[in-house]
Amino acid sequence: MTNGYTARDRAWHPPALTPLYKTSVARSPRFAPLGHATSASEETGPVFGHDILGPKDNDLITNFAAPGEMAIGPRIVVQGHVRDEFGRPVPHTLVEVWQANAGGRYRHKKEGYLAPLDPNFGGCGRCITDENGFYEFLTVKPGPYPWPNGPDDWRPAHIHLSVFGHSFAQRLITQLYFEGDPMIWQCPIVGTIPSKEAIEGLIARLDRSNSLPMNALCYQFDITLRGRRQTMFENRPEGL
Repeated sequence: MTNGYTARDRAWHPPALTPLYKTSVARSPRFAPLGHATSASEETGPVFGHDILGPKDNDLITNFAAPGEMAIGPRIVVQGHVRDEFGRPVPHTLVEVWQANAGGRYRHKKEGYLAPLDPNFGGCGRCITDENGFYEFLTVKPGPYPWPNGPDDWRPAHIHLSVFGHSFAQRLITQLYFEGDPMIWQCPIVGTIPSKEAIEGLIARLDRSNSLPMNALCYQFDITLRGRRQTMFENRPEGL
């Protein structure tokens, strides 16, 4: 324990330089990291106004669609809990998601994949965890897509998530994959993670008991913020 928190396991996260993930060669730091204490402004603001969430912010099937229209693709519910290292719920926390559409294409100007855009799918949403740390999104299952890493590398289907702390400076970013997808184990980005257990912690499990009959399959994905077995975060290995 350090400062009331469980110490992290540095071997849980991939090294900064992983040549098979080609962009890490240019992005990885060349010098040892330096630690700096956060300032009061970084810890206390700016804050997110919880009251500006709209009623459809966590419904990616309709929140970008024209009136009477819906996004195309297999409908899914993604839900889970945000917890600390002791299993305690983290309530009133902003969770954001962004993803490709069912064809594997993102909605941004520099997208290079030829799959068509879905005019009724924006690909992003947000919600606030409840008193039990529970969050939920309704969306479509994203498709895999090729990316220019190797001769024929593909990203498995995935959804990006971020969790905010008390201010925008406290933000953790991760991504979930889907149970049973063989492409997870072929992905060069996933392959940088040294622990199979850590990889499995990024895989959302199919939960038929919470699926919506004749509507949407359900996938469960829990997020652990700190500790030796925290969720693998992309931007901050030490947690919030």
